[in-house]
Amino acid sequence: MRISFKSRSKRFALLAILTLVVLALRAFWWEPSSLRVVHRTITIAPWHAEHSGLRVAVLSDFHVGSPFLKLNALQKIVTTTNAQNPDLVLLLGDFIRGRRGESVIPPEPIADALASLRAPAGVISVLGNHDWWYNGPRVRDALESRGIRVLDNEAIRVHYHGQTFWLCGLQDLWTRGDGVAASLAKVTDSEPVLMMMHNPDVFPRVPDRVSLTIAGHTHGGQVNLPVIGRPVVPSEFGQRYAYGFIEENGKKLFVTSGLGTSIIPVRFRVTPEIVMLQLEAK
Repeated sequence: MRISFKSRSKRFALLAILTLVVLALRAFWWEPSSLRVVHRTITIAPWHAEHSGLRVAVLSDFHVGSPFLKLNALQKIVTTTNAQNPDLVLLLGDFIRGRRGESVIPPEPIADALASLRAPAGVISVLGNHDWWYNGPRVRDALESRGIRVLDNEAIRVHYHGQTFWLCGLQDLWTRGDGVAASLAKVTDSEPVLMMMHNPDVFPRVPDRVSLTIAGHTHGGQVNLPVIGRPVVPSEFGQRYAYGFIEENGKKLFVTSGLGTSIIPVRFRVTPEIVMLQLEAK
């Protein structure tokens, strides 16, 4: 029996509608409400051989209060991170959803949940642009009063397996400016340096002295379309530093896609993630 053109058109239309519904459910519900753990090994230099195997948990862009990341989801993130047994936890900012003194969830209960993170080398943070748009000093006080160190153009020594490396934490680029030189000025010897920041746009100004730079902010664009890529990335460099491991002129950068959503609660082919970096000596 022959199928009429009209009947075929109806079937095609139904299939197209069904496809759009499935894609919409994925982008506006399933993926932004998901959570994955990404394991990545990166070889860096300089780096002590004794530091090889250092396991660094990287968490960024929580935006707690966004549709798919309330306090119960934040607690799940904390529990999942602790189950990975990290040596060091880095929090890269944008804890808050909101700006100009208004937030769906204030920083104190967010800090209460994050205070349960455990790592022998410490839980260290920087602040993001949304934290400063809201109230940077209040966010910092909430975290530090619960034992989470917040770095603002500072450098601290971290001890691991009998050796020392430096961890530099930069202020937010958009709200506070470029802090690379100010942070590195506090490194007083030739030990290896890791640099953590919220916004990866600073990376071209990071010197070779830094073994690895770690950043967030971009959310991986939140949407990654086949062929087209990431149409919206909050960066002056477009997709250049949008996500993942980037190496330029021998310098190394890792950018996480983060955990929450900003502006539009959508993620498509950019799943919220906890990143476990294992650092090895070259």
